[in-house]
Amino acid sequence: MGEPRERRVQAGGLSHHVVEWGAEDGTPVLLCHGFLDLAWGWDRVGRRLAAAGYRAVAFDWRGHGETEWVGAGGYYHFPDYVRDLAELVPALFEADAAGPPHLVGHSMGGTAASLFAGTMPDAIRSLTIIEGLGPPAHDASLTPDRFGAWLRDMKKVRARRANPKAPPMESLDDALYRMRVQNPDLDEAWGLFLAEKGTCPTQDGEGLDFRFDPLHRTTSPNPFRLSAHRAFLQRITVPTLLIHGSRGFRLPDEGARAAEIAHARSVEFDDVGHMIHWFADEKLSATLVAFFEDAG
Repeated sequence: MGEPRERRVQAGGLSHHVVEWGAEDGTPVLLCHGFLDLAWGWDRVGRRLAAAGYRAVAFDWRGHGETEWVGAGGYYHFPDYVRDLAELVPALFEADAAGPPHLVGHSMGGTAASLFAGTMPDAIRSLTIIEGLGPPAHDASLTPDRFGAWLRDMKKVRARRANPKAPPMESLDDALYRMRVQNPDLDEAWGLFLAEKGTCPTQDGEGLDFRFDPLHRTTSPNPFRLSAHRAFLQRITVPTLLIHGSRGFRLPDEGARAAEIAHARSVEFDDVGHMIHWFADEKLSATLVAFFEDAG
């Protein structure tokens, strides 16, 4: 189906980096990556979906990959991600004769996709959430503590930008070493591909930095409100598939959250962790294609 295509699309006031695989007249699929990942993390899945006749589209969330960071004084909140989706979907698919896209989200991207699906259910054909039913619920009484942690983290980020002390990464091998701290199963070829796509030269050209905005590593001031999230899940009307890894990020109330979605079914992949699209791309792609065919 040829090599991936890249372009830029404006959404939420920022220029978003977009990658596409497959024929332009294929049934559209929109792939939403997770926290500190990027569109290229879907490359293996995108190629497999393209081979099955789909037009797979992935993008870098704001402050990730090659998408612009928020400006000075800005921050990253889930409503911003929903707004970006609300503008990306029509920009990417409105003129598509094949109709609205199947929406797939992993982790943070799955949570954002569920919020979007509960807000604008008519804008998509189906929803797949890969380990993205939201973070653990937080005690609202601890919100002042979160505000304090957020302020301290923001101060540290500003200080590091003004006076960087940590040495930058010297090579892609160095980046891969750091990535393997969280994902030790990353093989050499795939890991170096992700490292190359996910890094950029430092401002002085003396090394490499990861492309994501360091603000993403700060504590969010807003606690996760389960009651609000349930309201969005209850408004999802499209066929929904929930995918989990047996060694992935599991929630104690996972079943209760899944039960809030009227037309959802769940699948567990054996012997795989949280990054299912990285490490089980063949099985994931086949599962997605079968689900898309059932969803229509």
